[in-house]
Amino acid sequence: MNFVNSFFNFILILSKKYNIDESHGIRHSMEVLHFAHNIYTNEIKQNPYLQNHKNIIYSAALLHDMCDKKYVNEKEGIIEINNFLKDKLDDTEISTTNKIISKMSYSTVKKCGYPKDLGEYELAYHIVREADLLAAYDFERCMIYNMYRLNGDFENAFNDSKNLFQNRVYKHFDDNLFITNYSKKIAVKLESNSIRQIKKWTKLLQKLK
Repeated sequence: MNFVNSFFNFILILSKKYNIDESHGIRHSMEVLHFAHNIYTNEIKQNPYLQNHKNIIYSAALLHDMCDKKYVNEKEGIIEINNFLKDKLDDTEISTTNKIISKMSYSTVKKCGYPKDLGEYELAYHIVREADLLAAYDFERCMIYNMYRLNGDFENAFNDSKNLFQNRVYKHFDDNLFITNYSKKIAVKLESNSIRQIKKWTKLLQKLK
């Protein structure tokens, strides 16, 4: 439990230091950790070697946004993450966590494709990457990020979020961004949930006008 406590305390400290808003802060880290755990639990049945990669998967899931260039210089964020992890993971685990974090974002994958230098850690990479993609189906989280970005302009935040879902999130399957069976299955449900969220907010905004 102290291991988990230290991670969440670190996330809180960096979120405050770099003004990482709630859309990418502690709540998001919790959600990505949950998804990563669920994917890991399903995948380990066919890939028992993943047991040796569990610390990497959970660490990357928790810390992936603590060096997000939207909030912090990526190199500086990685240095802080490495300093935090040096008494928790070995050198190989730390360097692999760095690779996963720095190469897992949607924009990086779209631009560069999947990394080819992960070797035995390739599935660990996809588990964390897919966990983050699953968390992206939360429409209200997307609105929260855009409200911070647009200084509280709710209506424009809603419209920008709606456009992002149409142009990005709802194309995850077309873009072949899921490789695990769990992610493919749960993403269908999450997409339906997000459609209901959008309809709910559309109706509410119309009533409030």
